Amino acid sequence: MKTDDVLIDIMGTEVRREDRSLPELDRTPDPWESSMQATCECLSWRGALDNLERRHAEDRLGESVYAGYPVHARSALVVAHLLLEQGILDEQELRSKMRQIRSRLEE
Repeated sequence: MKTDDVLIDIMGTEVRREDRSLPELDRTPDPWESSMQATCECLSWRGALDNLERRHAEDRLGESVYAGYPVHARSALVVAHLLLEQGILDEQELRSKMRQIRSRLEE
């Protein structure tokens, strides 16, 4: 299964949206966004995921493959995409983690 197909399967279609406009820029990031940004900085610092490579991938994939997802979620999808492609994360690990997160959110 292709990387983007794996992520779309994991995310499901219920989070997709039709309105693809950019969100308001004068907003406070959600905690998960700040944590993800810090994680990306650490991955770049350790040489696992270059920030420039990630930003280029966000431009490329965020407006094509993942365009139907909320703008702020696209960054997370692209990071997961790159980590899967590089073999840093595997599909089963990602599926397991998403099940844990969904379960925690449903509580």
